[in-house]
Amino acid sequence: MSIKTTLEKLPFYNQAVLPYHFIQAVVASTKNGFPAKNLRVIAVTGTNGKTTTCFMIWNMLKTAGFKTGLMTTVAYGVDKLKPELGHMTTVDAATLNRRIKEIADSGAKFLVLEVTSHALSEYRTLGIPIEIGVFTNLTHEHLDYHKTLTGYRNAKGKLFASAKFSILNADDPATKYYKTIAKDYITYGIKSGQNKPEKIQLQVDGVKYLYHDMNIETKIPGEFNVYNSLAAAVVGEKIGLSSKQITQGIKSLASVEGRMNVIDEGQNFTVIVDYAHAPDAIEKVFNSVKGHKGRIITVHGGAGRRDPSTRPIRGEILGKNSDIVIITEDDSRDEPLEQIMQGFVKGAKKAGKKEGKDLFLEPDRKEAIALALKKAKKGDLVLILGKGHEKTILRADGPHDFEDIAVTRKLLKSF
Repeated sequence: MSIKTTLEKLPFYNQAVLPYHFIQAVVASTKNGFPAKNLRVIAVTGTNGKTTTCFMIWNMLKTAGFKTGLMTTVAYGVDKLKPELGHMTTVDAATLNRRIKEIADSGAKFLVLEVTSHALSEYRTLGIPIEIGVFTNLTHEHLDYHKTLTGYRNAKGKLFASAKFSILNADDPATKYYKTIAKDYITYGIKSGQNKPEKIQLQVDGVKYLYHDMNIETKIPGEFNVYNSLAAAVVGEKIGLSSKQITQGIKSLASVEGRMNVIDEGQNFTVIVDYAHAPDAIEKVFNSVKGHKGRIITVHGGAGRRDPSTRPIRGEILGKNSDIVIITEDDSRDEPLEQIMQGFVKGAKKAGKKEGKDLFLEPDRKEAIALALKKAKKGDLVLILGKGHEKTILRADGPHDFEDIAVTRKLLKSF
């Protein structure tokens, strides 16, 4: 175990290193000549939906003819995106500023940036002028770092206190606070807000609804993609895109890697891979497939050295919504895997699941996916949740190559 790993376990570590993060951000932005100064930056934050919303905005601007940079959990770049291999949404200040400089030097006019509460707390976005800040939602996550939901909310609020204009989800309680600190804002939402959709249609292959004079259509399913696409549409209106540019840009986004990706290798059951790992995100995945008539088999696990209080909560959600639950590894890091898994087992058993009958523990993630696929029958649905687009799995001895989508495809072809 490294000295850094040991120090990170100290309760005061995160606060103690803030001066270092501040200095690092100042040096990085200065060294690169404040690279975002001539870019129109649209920053998106929230617990869930950030990546998809960013991709929708990026694709909308790109389709409209604007050279646009993108930096998200999944990928970064301008015209040709590169995969984000690190398990970090908003990279460290040095890498962030270097990549923004590359984007600016390419001639980009816009930058769509996914921003986390960690990044805002650690000054990683210092020196980046935010033209539009977008808020998706706020639910239970990262309390290992922020300690309280209020602390988590306030950390994200730093984005709206600095942005010239904010676009806020009126259906989320946190917006009440963000309204008090935003310089200027507009709201959106399904239930409330200044901008609301009408005639919503939730389909297995996407969502449709009427928004102002636009027929919005996505190729990504789930009610949460009504919110994501609506936020993108409001951004489009704010920067002056036409209705046609907005609708075409949103509709032409075929998918986002690791977000509700259907894996089809000719099998007679459905397989979906999704990044969902926070309790609310997992519930939203289940809500999006609640019309499924076959059994639901779910594979999921939890990361080590991350908020353990969510494990029994997630386990209970899995137990209530799945016919079969398979608990496995995620990025266990140096925390004992059995300890992580038992947190999920506690919740799944509370929901009525029994080990050996409809609850299984398989420490090896590949074997867990294989088990789910072998148990699947015609018409069933297999959900593989938690890692989505990620290309590695972090164990005690470091990163190992692992990709849910690739592993699942290979297994399906071998059956």
